[in-house]
Amino acid sequence: MQRLPAFHICLRRSLCLLAFAATAASAQTFPARPIEWVVPYPAGGGSDVVARTLADAMASGLGQPIVINNKPGAGTNIGADLVAHARADGYTLLTADTATLAANPALYSKLSYNAEKDFVPVGLLARFPMVLVVNPAVPAKNLQEFVAWAKTQPTGVSYASPGAGSPHHLTAELFKAQTGLNLVHVPYRGAAPAVQDVAGGQLPFMFVDTAAGMSFINAGRLRAIGIASTKPVRNFENIPTLDAQGLKGFEAFAWQGLVAPTGTPPEVIARLNAALVNSLNTTAAKARFQVLGLEPLPGTPAQMAAYAKSERDKWAQVIRASNIRLD
Repeated sequence: MQRLPAFHICLRRSLCLLAFAATAASAQTFPARPIEWVVPYPAGGGSDVVARTLADAMASGLGQPIVINNKPGAGTNIGADLVAHARADGYTLLTADTATLAANPALYSKLSYNAEKDFVPVGLLARFPMVLVVNPAVPAKNLQEFVAWAKTQPTGVSYASPGAGSPHHLTAELFKAQTGLNLVHVPYRGAAPAVQDVAGGQLPFMFVDTAAGMSFINAGRLRAIGIASTKPVRNFENIPTLDAQGLKGFEAFAWQGLVAPTGTPPEVIARLNAALVNSLNTTAAKARFQVLGLEPLPGTPAQMAAYAKSERDKWAQVIRASNIRLD
């Protein structure tokens, strides 16, 4: 094998050192310009509000503006594809949620991004507790009464969701599997019309996230049967858990995290994580999240990676068992 001249070896080493030095210098000065935060949902929705609330606080800490770019469509896949193929320098971020990181890899036979390999976690943002709610005309006030009533329905019980493959849909399918009830899915285009129809009596029940459902529960237009958690949820202690009512281990949340393209320098991720954690701990963010029925989740990138993997494994099993496909 031909050996390279010493001059070429030296040149290669020098170029590598220069590249490393440039990357290190870039990380140390980060951010030097505005950051783009891609939200794969329309403006005005819950995910958009969360991003804008945290972006304002993060921008103050980072010393640069954070610009929200809404890229809705295809179950978050449009926004995810954009960020997965962006430059890995920390200037393009993504709200990656239950759909992007946990459900879509099992719901779609082919994706333009790899949920495990194309993103590096910055940190979790928040999660929405899922609540089993019924129209007040349903003769059930707890889980035992609901199950007993559902078993008397000769053709099964229909339930609403914001759409096929949504966390609400998957939670109901998990509930169906664990209770053995005959439940029929009726998908809607978004949470608002689904909640409206359950409150209006067109359908008897659904699993709703706290952000979309709490105003209806508080107004008496929906009755909360139980919350899908293994322990009481802060700010929702008045709603008993389904676990405490006998459905042991039943837990389901719609959650969100912040990610960057894989290859983003660790120093940049650390800087972004510190700014994110600080923003989640601000009084303004906590107050806003409480109004939305959100549980803030400040933590490390490693904690987000572990959580995303556990959720991906969990929901893949539910999706396969329920034979749910979106393509």
